[in-house]
Amino acid sequence: MTSCRYLLLLLLLSVGVSAVEIQRPRGVPLSKLQFYEEGKPFTCLDGSRTIPFDRVNDDYCDCQDGSDEPGTAACPNGSFHCTNAGFRPGFIPSSRINDGICDCCDTTDEYNSGAACQNTCREMGRKERESLQKMAEITKEGFLLKQQLIQEAKRGLEDKKAKLADIEVSKKDLDSKVEALRTLKETAEQPEKEAKERHLKAWEDQKAVINMQKDKAKMAEVFLELDDDADGFVSVAELLSHSELDSDSEDSFTEAEAQGLMGGVDTVDPVAFESVWNNIKEKYISEANADPPAPVETPPEEIREPESDDSEQYPDEDIPEDDEDEDEEDEDDDTEDRDYKSPPTTQTQEKKADDDEGSMPPYDQETQSLIDAAQKARDAFDEAEKALREVDDQIKSLEKEISFDLGPSAEFAYLYSQCYELTTSEYVYRLCPFNRVSQKPKFGGSETNLGSWGHWAGPEDNIYAVMKYEHGTGCWQGPNRSTTIKLTCGKETVLVSTSEPSRCEYLMEFISPAVCQEPPNLDSELHGHTEL
Repeated sequence: MTSCRYLLLLLLLSVGVSAVEIQRPRGVPLSKLQFYEEGKPFTCLDGSRTIPFDRVNDDYCDCQDGSDEPGTAACPNGSFHCTNAGFRPGFIPSSRINDGICDCCDTTDEYNSGAACQNTCREMGRKERESLQKMAEITKEGFLLKQQLIQEAKRGLEDKKAKLADIEVSKKDLDSKVEALRTLKETAEQPEKEAKERHLKAWEDQKAVINMQKDKAKMAEVFLELDDDADGFVSVAELLSHSELDSDSEDSFTEAEAQGLMGGVDTVDPVAFESVWNNIKEKYISEANADPPAPVETPPEEIREPESDDSEQYPDEDIPEDDEDEDEEDEDDDTEDRDYKSPPTTQTQEKKADDDEGSMPPYDQETQSLIDAAQKARDAFDEAEKALREVDDQIKSLEKEISFDLGPSAEFAYLYSQCYELTTSEYVYRLCPFNRVSQKPKFGGSETNLGSWGHWAGPEDNIYAVMKYEHGTGCWQGPNRSTTIKLTCGKETVLVSTSEPSRCEYLMEFISPAVCQEPPNLDSELHGHTEL
């Protein structure tokens, strides 16, 4: 639409060069000439009153809307029409008439000021016509490129639809393949699972035998350790030497408690000791593993100098009691550190037990063959399932691109999956159409999201002239960043400018042939307006 307006303006400028000026009251445009008929009463354009025609442009304001003084500065709200033959006509406020400054290029606004004005309309018209002609040529070339883009988009769309159809067919085959491999995998995993369970059970049975043998050996060792008099029996008195076996852990280990652990008898032989062992083995601490008593250290307080010396050094009120308290606390901490021993963790105990029992033996050849076969089936299934996921992703991507609004004739399709950059003195701006806009410091730093694709946001008659990107990175104590892209017709595809008219709201200009409209036929238009 913009390019068409440029061409129509060029047309009017071309016509204006050869047009014959029509006589009318000073400051009146042709569009209002019908209201100014010489010799007839003039009615104010707002209809407020009617005056004789000789009071038009008499330098006295009769009409409230200033319409009776189009060529003088009498009315403060009036406007003066510059004819500007050879250039574009225009309006200026009546207050600028005869103010000594040339506002109209044809100098008609300074008819009685004595200002030395020069008529520059033809030169200005020539320059503007050259500029408009250049823009018209760009529009024409851009539109031809747009036609090529449309044809390429059509072919691309057909190719994508054909590719989508092929992929959907291959997906059906791949679905069948995945299900078949799933069945093979499950079939191979069942005997693998059973073989592994058999192997594990055999290992658990073997560990149970090993643990039983170890337990019996430990029991015999403890029996000999408890049998202090080596008479081949363990007595209640001998058991009392192990206070850790006290069941309530409150009072001392009594003879009755010891006899209870021995099943109510006074002595047991090695055979009967097995039942006693089952009662005490969780708490029993071997004498060989018992910790030696910790050496008694002399507390630092006992090494201090006599109090009489301290009293002489410090008066009663000046004794540094805080220092003594701190020393006592430090000594308490040291004592606690010396006395405390962290118990072995469960993980450490389990690891020690595993080390004692040894590691599980390798699978036999038959079991290993089943494992290898199942793993091969799993690998084949995983590979096929991965290929199916990739095909699903391709289908989604193609369906999205095919259904995407890329213009009335898909002329914007060539922008899809492309990115364009603009470098300024501080930042590098990156526009990826239909995806996102970002900003990154030129000399290093993190990237900032200026918005993700939202929608086409042009006016109703040209909705594809503006892109809107929304929900970018939030500003500090402000809204999320957003970007408006204004598309302009051109032969190239380039991001040409960026600005921030409002806080966190960016405006960019993007040139593309896809936005070029079909130009009117200039020759036929000129021929149709020669009567003017």
